[in-house]
Amino acid sequence: MPQTPHLEKHFNASESVRDVVIGMSDGLTVPFALAAGLSGAVTATSIVVTAGLAEIAAGAIAMGLGGFLAARSDAEHYASERVREQREIRDLPEAEEREVREVLGNFGLSGEESEPVVAALRRKPDAWVDFMMRFELGLEKPDPTRARTSGLTIAGAYVAGGFIPLSPYLFLASVSSGLSVSIVVTVLALALFGYVKGHFTGARPWVSSMQTTLIGGVAAAAAFGIARWIA
Repeated sequence: MPQTPHLEKHFNASESVRDVVIGMSDGLTVPFALAAGLSGAVTATSIVVTAGLAEIAAGAIAMGLGGFLAARSDAEHYASERVREQREIRDLPEAEEREVREVLGNFGLSGEESEPVVAALRRKPDAWVDFMMRFELGLEKPDPTRARTSGLTIAGAYVAGGFIPLSPYLFLASVSSGLSVSIVVTVLALALFGYVKGHFTGARPWVSSMQTTLIGGVAAAAAFGIARWIA
């Protein structure tokens, strides 16, 4: 009897989505707050645009650099832990074998059932290290290009998000009109961004949309209030 092939579809770009979320969320709220705050203190849209562009550039660099350094730190941590595991497997094999049995025991395997696995890992030191890194320490081998990709993704998402609330000021002569349109555009962008994020991460898109809009709106409103108060 013919059988339908079993095809599994998993989302494998969670790190990239996280970077986009970090960059886009800040890009939508921080430049909006700055532009909104300046709108109450100046009458020339050129000042709002100039300050907004400067903030987007500075924010993108800072956020991108932060993402790069964070990913770089993860890679360095993985490398140092791997060296330690290699040393322990070489110098303390009995202790490491006990740890393997404990890990397998957590999955419901008895001592007798664990012995073939322990014996196989003993013959393959590299696989043994991989096993300990993954199941004892919970560490995945990082992508060597992760730091660069993360930094560029966060920075690019910040720039893309920042231009959304700033764009009305580029086309409208009145600061008050620019602020009104910027508020509408930013809220719509947050809703759409949340919907797309929910679609890619497996969450319910409409729920994700409402949550993102609410959280982003509250953050933007708080930042706007502070900026307006200072201005």
